[in-house]
Amino acid sequence: MKKSLVLLLVGLLTVLVLAGCGEKSQTDVVQALEKKIEEMSGYKAKGKMTLQTGSEPQEYEIEIWHKGPSYYRVNLKNSKKEQSQMILRNDEGVFVLTPALNKSFRFQSEWPTNSSQAYLFESLVKDIVNDPEAKFSAAENNYVFETKTNYQNNRMLPTQEITFNKKDLSPSMVKVMDTDRNPLVTVEFSDFEFNASFDENSFDVEKNMSSAQIEVPTMASGENETFAVKYPLEQPKGVELVEKTEMETENGKRVILTFGGEKSFTLIQESAEIAAPASASTSTYVNGHPADLGFTIGAMSESTLTWTYDGVDYMLASEDLTEEEMLMVAKSVQGQAAK
Repeated sequence: MKKSLVLLLVGLLTVLVLAGCGEKSQTDVVQALEKKIEEMSGYKAKGKMTLQTGSEPQEYEIEIWHKGPSYYRVNLKNSKKEQSQMILRNDEGVFVLTPALNKSFRFQSEWPTNSSQAYLFESLVKDIVNDPEAKFSAAENNYVFETKTNYQNNRMLPTQEITFNKKDLSPSMVKVMDTDRNPLVTVEFSDFEFNASFDENSFDVEKNMSSAQIEVPTMASGENETFAVKYPLEQPKGVELVEKTEMETENGKRVILTFGGEKSFTLIQESAEIAAPASASTSTYVNGHPADLGFTIGAMSESTLTWTYDGVDYMLASEDLTEEEMLMVAKSVQGQAAK
């Protein structure tokens, strides 16, 4: 009798131990991620972002700094084109820096909390928590979630697959997918440090501009007076190019593309003007918000979207297009050969 009782107790203990060693449930992992957000003071991360746009993928080195609760520094660098762009958030507002042009723009914006951000840990967790239909799976070393996105143009990029390392819950990969589940944006993290330390100038605009210009020198004046005209690959149905106008300015060529039909818009392209060194500490205020185009950060206002890429300034203006349509058109301009 005693022997049977001992065997029964051993069996029960074994079951309990095995149960305790089982895989965590979706709820367990979500709660652990939320706790990580609450307890962390910030982080530093590095990785690679790949955009599947146009004829060939575009790759960017990406470095992210976050100091709680609301300081951010995101540095995007296209090593092939030797250009970089940085978005900063501090007590003074949100700034977008373009070191090669010695320019910075200032916004009063809710960025990055107003939409999904594929490279920010807390944004990824927020999307998981806010999606009651999020899918979950566990592999040997990773937890994988599939969730809805919260992009301004989420009809184009409705879902994302987020992979976390089991060991410390740091993100390892994010795939943002179109309606056919093709990954159009992929972020691969190579390094992630929770509770990183920062010096007092880590999120200062002038210091970051100066540091970035050491790595990516300011463009010479007139360096890109001649450029290849680019056309949008996507536009609303019933819209077509109706006129193309070229003219010369003090900075070089300016091209105006006018589109009409069921809706109308104008796309202006011209050589970017390099700001004088004396204006390094002055930021241009923009009455709008930063617009993440993937390949660059633009500025969205009520009826215009402006951005700079590869030494060329672009301005998309329309009274007809929705914000989603303007983003669609702008994103389709890059990564394709000129007509």
